[in-house]
Amino acid sequence: MSINTLVKSVQDIMRKDTGVDGDAQRISQLVWLMFLKIFDDKEQEWELTYDHYQSPLSEPFRWANWAKNPEGMTGEELTDFVNNQLFPALKKLTVSPIDQGRVVGLVFEDAYNYMKSGTLLRQVINTIEADIDFNSLSDRHLFNDIYEKILADLQSAGNAGEYYTPRPVTNFMVDILDPRLGEVVFDPACGTGGFLTGTIDHLKAQAQSADDNALIQDTVRGVEKEPLPHLLAMTNLMLHGIDVPLGVRHDNTLARPLRDYVPSDRVDIILANPPFGGVEENGIEQNFPKKYQTRETADLFMALIMHLLKEGTGRAAVVLPDGFLFGEGVKTTIKKELLENFNLHTIVRLPKGVFNPYTSINTNILFFEKGGPTADIWFFEHPYPEGYKSYSRTRPLTLAEFEREKAWWGGPQRSGREGSEYAWKVSAAEIEQRGYNLDIKNPHRVDVVHADPDELMAEYEALTRQVQAAQGALKQELVAALGGGR
Repeated sequence: MSINTLVKSVQDIMRKDTGVDGDAQRISQLVWLMFLKIFDDKEQEWELTYDHYQSPLSEPFRWANWAKNPEGMTGEELTDFVNNQLFPALKKLTVSPIDQGRVVGLVFEDAYNYMKSGTLLRQVINTIEADIDFNSLSDRHLFNDIYEKILADLQSAGNAGEYYTPRPVTNFMVDILDPRLGEVVFDPACGTGGFLTGTIDHLKAQAQSADDNALIQDTVRGVEKEPLPHLLAMTNLMLHGIDVPLGVRHDNTLARPLRDYVPSDRVDIILANPPFGGVEENGIEQNFPKKYQTRETADLFMALIMHLLKEGTGRAAVVLPDGFLFGEGVKTTIKKELLENFNLHTIVRLPKGVFNPYTSINTNILFFEKGGPTADIWFFEHPYPEGYKSYSRTRPLTLAEFEREKAWWGGPQRSGREGSEYAWKVSAAEIEQRGYNLDIKNPHRVDVVHADPDELMAEYEALTRQVQAAQGALKQELVAALGGGR
């Protein structure tokens, strides 16, 4: 069965259930079921590879004992078991003495069974159970493909799309920062875990032993406050070989006062796409010094990121909208500090459409290191592929497009950079004279406005009506004038 067919067949079954309302709930329902399936397959592996492995789940609550048999529980018996026995038992595991148990507890802390029909739930379980086996190498890849399909669907599910950063963007940012084994990598708003899994794949290419793999599990960390993306992130890390993803916490990073952080909390690398355009709840801004106090989410995250980087060695890559570049107030304070105490060495300007359909606004990737000041900022404008006027779901941004930036980058030392039709350099002194406005357009490009055809037609028709009205008025004037002369 193809990926699309499998996911579609499961979602078609769920659409018949009166308890499931909308794509986000369907995705949440599918993912907690997938998680339990993956966990069960992983437990079979752990029982073979770990000495004296003990399951944190009581026997009745192991997938193999309640879900695996296609002729097993169904109807009201199944929904009663899931709602009144399984979920309460799994939620209690947040305090389990076994690491794997705490992972399950954290995943189900805010999970919910939306399906009301036990018969339809049995059909969904049977579909998942029949078609994929996580312990099969080919099916393990299939799980990853299913996961990517779920993320693509999530991107279209209204506001839920804000938790998804396109893979080409995450992979490019990871490649440029080049995390090394032993470095602590952190995403303070990790969403579905794209930066974390990109980092894990990058570090696994360096790993040579089981100890190295354990080090990766300990040094790749994230926090996500929303239940659905946190569930997706935990599942995502397990799919990428992190057996106990306790480094991904379900919390609001901004809820901790900045003054409470100690030197040991600082990290080597931060990769982030903080939610922008959002507003934090009342009181969150009080966790920050007066100069940073705002309720705008992205600004608070920038202040936090700057604070958490290790002095002298910390480096970051952060996705931010154009509004941050030209914004004033707290934004100006942050940008001033960024230039004075950090080396903001590169801003990659992304075109519209990279984050479609969630948002069409222009975004940028800011690359900086702690221990400035900034002397010059290089800007690089990422162009559309030839023939493109925007990206879409059928023609998305690809990783290969970033080869142009990588070829220009100049390696870890950023040496030999030159200006081009895409790249230009601006001094920190000039930025200061501009009032710390970083919204600097490409000096080598003349903007050509490609307006919407419907708007152009409406404008043309309005102008035509104006011309016709002027002609009519002129004709009346001429008639009156000629008539008056008779």
